[in-house]
Amino acid sequence: MFSRFLPFNKRRFHDLSEQEVLALAISAEEDDGRIFQTYADGLRKEYPNTARMFEEMASEENDHRRMLIDLHVEKFGETIPLIRREHVSGFPERKPDWLTRPFGVEAVRKQAAVMEMQARHFYLTAAKTATDASIRKLLGDLAEAEADHITTARKAEKEHVPQDVREAEQWQERRQFVLTYVQPGLAGLMDGSVSTLAPIFATAFATQDTWTTFLVGIAASIGAGISMGFTEVASDDGVISGRGSPIKRGLTTGVMTTLGGLGHALPYLIPDFWIATYIAIAIVFVELWVISWIQNRYMETPWRRAIFQVVLGGALVFAAGILIGQA
Repeated sequence: MFSRFLPFNKRRFHDLSEQEVLALAISAEEDDGRIFQTYADGLRKEYPNTARMFEEMASEENDHRRMLIDLHVEKFGETIPLIRREHVSGFPERKPDWLTRPFGVEAVRKQAAVMEMQARHFYLTAAKTATDASIRKLLGDLAEAEADHITTARKAEKEHVPQDVREAEQWQERRQFVLTYVQPGLAGLMDGSVSTLAPIFATAFATQDTWTTFLVGIAASIGAGISMGFTEVASDDGVISGRGSPIKRGLTTGVMTTLGGLGHALPYLIPDFWIATYIAIAIVFVELWVISWIQNRYMETPWRRAIFQVVLGGALVFAAGILIGQA
């Protein structure tokens, strides 16, 4: 049942035929059109002007879908292959955030801008690989249309105010930094800090030997870093999602995973068991606070939720390690 989440069971974008690329674009436009219409329905009562903006965007997505279907019928016939975003490695997902009510207008506009930027990146990438002139032209035109949507999606709540180009470029640069470095680094830091708690503290309390605990901590940290790094590289080549080089993301994830584990492994270089343990525990609290801060600062996770998720998870793993070590 978990096989559909594995990147190895998905198609690579560069392996898709031109017909499959068109089919993928059609299904993606259908998804985005429905999402924008749902945004409009949820915002209509309190933000009627913004709701109208999303209705217009939904209508344009439907126009794009019809254009793509017409071209598909012309080139390949009326049978459209069943291929969706979840079938292609690295294709940006559409999480069901829009099903949550009531809608926050700022969060919705940001999400819409991200969606349109991802769509534009997809069309630009697809256009470069297309060999048929008419297909390449349509994909390029749609990329430009999505670029216009990016500006539209970032307008003010109640007035369609043109955005400053420099502000848009800064926003895009920050988003790219988050996608390429912050998200992979945060995932690695969380995995390295939390997953190594149990083996390190289980070994510490089972043996009360600081050198053995240090060796186990080093092995767990480096092993987790290598595993997480390769997983990040294999999960998404960044071609469609725009998340950047898989090598950069893999290195970031691997390094941060290793550092997350080393933080509470290095104190066991101290010969005194209890001094090393107290320092390691203090470092764990610092690590968990840093993770919560990154989630709040860059991922816009509310402080309470970030602290609850990270501290609760860390505390459970920490307690498991101590209990196992004392068994």
